[in-house]
Amino acid sequence: MWRLTKIELYKIFKRPRTYISFVAIAAIICLIQLALYVDGESYMQFALQSLRQTFDINGKVMNGYLVCFIILQTLLVHVPLLIALIAGDIISGEANMGTLRLLLTKPVSRTQLLLSKFFASCLYTIMLLLFMAALALCISVLVFGVSDLIVLKSDMVIVLDRHDVLWRYAGAFGFAAIAMITVASLAFLLSVFAENSIGPIIATMSIIILFTILTTMNIPFFDALKPYLFTNHMLNWKGFFESPVDYAEVLKSALILLAHIIIFVSLAILIFRKKDILS
Repeated sequence: MWRLTKIELYKIFKRPRTYISFVAIAAIICLIQLALYVDGESYMQFALQSLRQTFDINGKVMNGYLVCFIILQTLLVHVPLLIALIAGDIISGEANMGTLRLLLTKPVSRTQLLLSKFFASCLYTIMLLLFMAALALCISVLVFGVSDLIVLKSDMVIVLDRHDVLWRYAGAFGFAAIAMITVASLAFLLSVFAENSIGPIIATMSIIILFTILTTMNIPFFDALKPYLFTNHMLNWKGFFESPVDYAEVLKSALILLAHIIIFVSLAILIFRKKDILS
């Protein structure tokens, strides 16, 4: 299985489009860091203006931990598209090139072939997140330094001690990996149905946008489904920046996301094993 997965990874990183995601993430992170470096104090004065009327805030508010938090809030909304670019192409791309039928003549079961492609998509997703973590956290800390992290919420302000932050970022990136693999598994499932990669990519983003809109609307007959939609749990990495952390809620969200991954991949395997491959 690992040998097949390495072959699939080679195919992924052989395509020039794969590196678009890394370049896009690097460009966005650098632009955010540059903007905050040049005009970060004005941004913080605007964000904390109502709070400063009541409290005396001292210390280095704009620091590497806060910059990383801002980057995470900005990027993790857009990363699903970059994940779908690869996961939505991993099967349909083979069908489009006419190599999928040839692959199935090899002495490898369809299940093994599909799982190797899915594992390769997962590894790509993890690599992308590690790359984002290295740029967002490490470079931000080097440029802006460290201090206590102030997390602004709609109804409260949370101040986290600088020595109590790194493990929270580790947990947040770990949770984000599960959320992004859920997106990859959805694109992977849709890729089984298509013979070109445009359809699965657009369909994946459309489903995410639709479900996100539905979770923000109060529709009586839909309320019962909201807690089980994966889009309702994708941003719960923020739970690691609560004080104290609600581990039960974070674990619940992670389990719901894992359940979606299992369902999407199982459906993909079931459908692919019965599908007539004509291309």
